[in-house]
Amino acid sequence: MVKALLLKLKEALISVLPITAIVLIISFTPLVDLSTTEIVSFAVSAVFLILGIGLFNLGSDLAMTPMGEHIGSGLIKSKKVFVLIFVSFVMGVLITIAEPDLSVLAGQVSAVISPTLLIMTVGLGVGLFLVISILKILFKKNLSMILMFFYMLLFAFCAVMIECGKADFLALAFDSGGVTTGPITVPFIMALGFGIANTVGGRNSNENSFGLIALCSIGPMIALAVLALTSNGQMLYELADYSVEANLSNFGGVLLSHSLDTLKALGLIILFFLILQFTILKLPVKKLLQIGIGIIYTFFGLTIFFVAVSVGFMPVGFKLGEQIAEFSPVLLVFIGVLLGMVVVLAEPAVHVLNKQVEEVTGGGVKKIEMLVALSVAVGISIGLSLIRMIFKFSILYYLIPGYAISLGLSFFVPRIYTAIAFDSGGVASGPLTSSFILPLAIGACVMISGNPQSVLTDAFGVVAMVAMTPLITIQTLGFKAIMSAKVRNKIAMKRILSADDEQIIYFD
Repeated sequence: MVKALLLKLKEALISVLPITAIVLIISFTPLVDLSTTEIVSFAVSAVFLILGIGLFNLGSDLAMTPMGEHIGSGLIKSKKVFVLIFVSFVMGVLITIAEPDLSVLAGQVSAVISPTLLIMTVGLGVGLFLVISILKILFKKNLSMILMFFYMLLFAFCAVMIECGKADFLALAFDSGGVTTGPITVPFIMALGFGIANTVGGRNSNENSFGLIALCSIGPMIALAVLALTSNGQMLYELADYSVEANLSNFGGVLLSHSLDTLKALGLIILFFLILQFTILKLPVKKLLQIGIGIIYTFFGLTIFFVAVSVGFMPVGFKLGEQIAEFSPVLLVFIGVLLGMVVVLAEPAVHVLNKQVEEVTGGGVKKIEMLVALSVAVGISIGLSLIRMIFKFSILYYLIPGYAISLGLSFFVPRIYTAIAFDSGGVASGPLTSSFILPLAIGACVMISGNPQSVLTDAFGVVAMVAMTPLITIQTLGFKAIMSAKVRNKIAMKRILSADDEQIIYFD
């Protein structure tokens, strides 16, 4: 166990070191003026971030992934489809309600939408689309066609929102899709799909195990669009206190808040798992003990992660955006691209996805290929988001052509690449993106526009962009794989045809 933990900590160190180094280097340049307290707070938070990611990744391997796989395979083996559908729906709702990132998002729009109503609505959306995802696996349906239908439905809702004067909700609606697929939901839902697909079997079982995150990301967007259309009034935004001093003075409250959020999230999953354990699964005590140890690692890992991000990364992200934007908006875009390329390396759920992709594809898609593709995608998405913020145009100018290209590529690449790509979009937009990159965009937006209300339309949407660009880059990997295979086949055929006649044996 100690050896496994040290390996996870080493991986976390490699992931967090780039963004930490870049921020610390920038802090000692004339671009920004960070106080000693802010620099020390950020550096110490980076150390705890490494510890949190390492503990979480080990806990995910020991608990979250096995729980999801056992629930999926156990329910399929019970041959009770209605029980499977009911359990999937309830799990989707509970996990979403428990996702800490969603609570943060709900708090920022509480002036116009009740946080409880928003969380429940988004939870119902995820629960419904998790059921659709499970049915897709059971009936072996094409993911591309399902995605095409629901994204067309989503953009139809967007058109209605604009017509009804609810355009301010657009960026928030798309951000909700990335926020809900966080570190709690991703390992569990991916493992659930893997367990069901493997038990159902079939020629395309590997392909069918992906796509759940992709569909579960659409549910919140449609749900929030419906909620926006049924709400009254305009969006109101109150700028939070991003000072390091405020977080340090209330460190006990921050620690307690994140501990309770993580405990609530894991508690709901554990409770439901125990009900299934005594009714359907009946796993041996040894396996339950391993899962229990993994849950403890997961709890401490996530708590440490969120506290480190809140205390050190969020305030520094806001101040970087504010001061670099004041220095030069053009430089802000370049630094945003650089930070985006390295911030995805520190997202906890990204490592879970990459590990499962390499295992399921038998090494066909390497972890390093996924990391490079995601890094490039997130860097581009941050740069494009900051350009949109500077020139103040609708996020739909990006999202409509972006999703059109993504869905178009799905008809030309192997299906497994499409499933992986759409899953990676939800995974890449994790808690570090919403707690470091989003504050950076908010700080820059407030400095450039001078109006906090513009944050809703101009700064929000960063998470949505981070969720979209990997769809193109990962599928480009699939397109490259096809072209490489064709070139290899053509070269092999030429060698065969150009062989000397003497090497050919003729029979009378």
